[in-house]
Amino acid sequence: MLFSACSRKISIYLLFTMFLLPGLPAEERSGIPSRMIIPDGTPIELRLAESVSSAHAHVGDVLNFIVVKDVNLGGFTVIPAGTMARGSVTGVKGRRLLGMGGQVSLKLDSVVLDNGDRVGLRASKEVKGGSRTKLMVGGMIATALIFWPAAPIFLLTHGHSSTVTKTTEIAAQTDGAVTVLAAGLRRSPESSSELNEMMGYLPPRVFNREGREGDMVNLLFVAQPQDLQEAFQDAGWVRTDKWTPAFVWHLLRRRTKDTKLPMSRFYLFGRVQDYSYALPNPDGVVFRRHHLRIWKTDYAIDGTPVWAGAATHDVGIEIARGGRLVNHRIDPAVDTERDFIGADLTDAFSVTHQEYLHCVNPVFQAQTTSGEAYHSDGRILLLDLHSVTTAKADATLRSLTIIGATSLPVAPLAEPFRIDRSTR
Repeated sequence: MLFSACSRKISIYLLFTMFLLPGLPAEERSGIPSRMIIPDGTPIELRLAESVSSAHAHVGDVLNFIVVKDVNLGGFTVIPAGTMARGSVTGVKGRRLLGMGGQVSLKLDSVVLDNGDRVGLRASKEVKGGSRTKLMVGGMIATALIFWPAAPIFLLTHGHSSTVTKTTEIAAQTDGAVTVLAAGLRRSPESSSELNEMMGYLPPRVFNREGREGDMVNLLFVAQPQDLQEAFQDAGWVRTDKWTPAFVWHLLRRRTKDTKLPMSRFYLFGRVQDYSYALPNPDGVVFRRHHLRIWKTDYAIDGTPVWAGAATHDVGIEIARGGRLVNHRIDPAVDTERDFIGADLTDAFSVTHQEYLHCVNPVFQAQTTSGEAYHSDGRILLLDLHSVTTAKADATLRSLTIIGATSLPVAPLAEPFRIDRSTR
């Protein structure tokens, strides 16, 4: 009897449980939420996928942007890196009289989540072309001193077109809170390498003001700003001057001995270079010099910033090439300059680690913005310049074992870099 009574109690309990379980939310039974809320203002980092110029763009033109960093929430990747976002051109002004430049306005519209849902974005950017008003005024004054009736013709001067270059960075935010189904979302990785992520979306080449691709990105530096500057200073490199009216006076005064001769302004991530360094040839400063441009990226290794560099070796001056009156001619074997810089900094005892990497889109044959051909093995040399202890350095080296897949095998590093400084 006792056994029979207990059996009835267990049966009733099981029956009650069977009726109760279907009423529980699915997320409580599985431990995984069925819905997620993406808060309003969730940040998303993107880059423009193509250049846009005020000379050709029209209001309403559709633009594409690439998400360059995973957006993770609640253990899920809601927007993976590589996702395409949509935007549009909202305003265009051509270059105008009185030296006024053009203008382009654009905005982000939406992005598709990893499960197929579309989410609105809010972000906008406005880029103005360079003004030539000062040049116009200077021309009018100079002409008026000689023949004043001709001075007003300078009022017809136009400014520069406005170009938003490919790879321009833009920070967007989700427009309003959005509830999405967790089904179809992938689990976010427990750990990820910033360098791995960066190499997947590192632009292979830099751009001029008009958006034309030029020099390849062939160097990466891991360094704090002070370490980066000290490394080049210790190796005898100089920061070049900026393009200012005073530059003309300096050039006339120093002539061919101007070691700080300004460099052209190139663009990466939509910005001009943060640093420009040169190592001039004593026998022909203006004509021959090692030089590179450096941009800070949004990535870091163990909290230390990563910088991208584009290096070439000027070997002479040429006239009327690629639409320019005067242009530097470079050594087409740009890998030689890449390795020279690695050798020079290593010889100055500034490098704690070096490694060759590949980006996803390696450059083998290309042209500069002025039309000069150059060639490369497609590798990028990473130089670690920040000071670390031996133990931390070993851990950092182990984290740098990432190479973007390419058809070119990774060649082992050559013999330790050496350079004869007596030849300078």
